[in-house]
Formats: sequence, C-alpha cells, structure tokens
Amino acid sequence: MDIQEILSKVDHTLLAPAATWDEIRAICEDGVRFGTASVCIPASFVRQAKETFGDKLTVCTVIGFPNGYSTTPVKCFETADAVANGADEIDMVINIGWLKDRRYDDILREINAIKVACAGKLLKVIIETCLLTDDEKIKMCEIVNESNADYIKTSTGFSKGGATKHDIELFAAHMKNGKLIKAAGGISSVEDAEDFIKLGASRLGTSRIVKIVKESN
Repeated sequence: MDIQEILSKVDHTLLAPAATWDEIRAICEDGVRFGTASVCIPASFVRQAKETFGDKLTVCTVIGFPNGYSTTPVKCFETADAVANGADEIDMVINIGWLKDRRYDDILREINAIKVACAGKLLKVIIETCLLTDDEKIKMCEIVNESNADYIKTSTGFSKGGATKHDIELFAAHMKNGKLIKAAGGISSVEDAEDFIKLGASRLGTSRIVKIVKESN
C-alpha cells in the first residue's frame, strides 16, 4: 500500500495533557506537509489552529474526553463550542457506565444530540474497546448503526489498551448503514497501519506514522 494512501487516512494526533501551542503547531504543520486526513487536538487549541492554518488543514477535536461521563448537555456545549471555534470533525466518548448498565436508549439519544450540535460536521463515536466485552462492542455497533453518527472508533488512547485487529474485524462484521471505522491507539508501524486499513478501518488515530515517515526521509 502506498504510504501517501496510508497518510491520507491518518488523524495525526496530539492530546497529551501538557501539550503546548508550539507542539500543536508542529503537528499541524506536519498534517499539511504530509496530507493527513486531519489533526486531532485538544479543544482549547482549535481556534488557534484554524486561524493559523485555515482551510489547508482539517481539524478534529475530542468531546467528553477521555472518560466519557460528562452529562449530555455538557458534551453538547463542548461540541457546539468546538464547532464555533472551527472544528471540522468531532470525536466523542460514550458514557461507558451507561453501556454496562444497558442504558442503550440513553446512549443513542446522546449520540444524536451531539450530532445535532455538530451542525453538519463529522462525528466519530469512541467506545473504549479495551473496557468492553465482545457482546458490548457488538451492541455499540448496533447503536452507532442506528444513530446519526458517521464513525465508530475503538479507543481514546488513554485507557489500558488501544485498537486491536480483533476489534476492527469485529466492527467490520457488524457495521452497516454506511458507517465507517476508526482504529486508534497502539498503531506503532506502517505495517500495523496497513493491516488495520485492510481489515476495514477508514481512519487511523496515531502520531507515530508521520514520525516514521519523517525519520525515513
């Protein structure tokens, strides 16, 4: 697989708590230079990134991150604020406790409320697969299929594990209605990236692929 094809599916990500503007600007510059699908950055940097890079760069940010247990109105406010600041894509974290409690209708309502707050922007739903059983993952596939969201996403990268090939195979077997798949966390090589894409991922949340490409040039 051509490296540029892989890069075009990468959400080049920096969400570290201590990230500075200089570091965020650097990954934005890399996103433009290497033609990544987006950069995924903290909401507090979205306006600055869009003012600096404009339409040269697709900016993604995260909502309810990383634990997912903010209330729905708070997540909707975060989303609307991010969009007002220029965010092009939103990655939200579900309330994992609700899933464990089988509050499926509440999860669906929350996803759809956040999608309304997206005002037409792309919405990816992070389900934190490392904390779920396969049955719970399948249930989330069903909920996202029924929702107005665009993607299901494996992981925040801030829990005990990231994307696995098993998870992407499971998603690929259960996602319908034109919903897409994002693998995130633990993608450490070009070979990993290629494998995830072949298994069905349309996006990859990672910072390592661009770093590998830069080091090889």
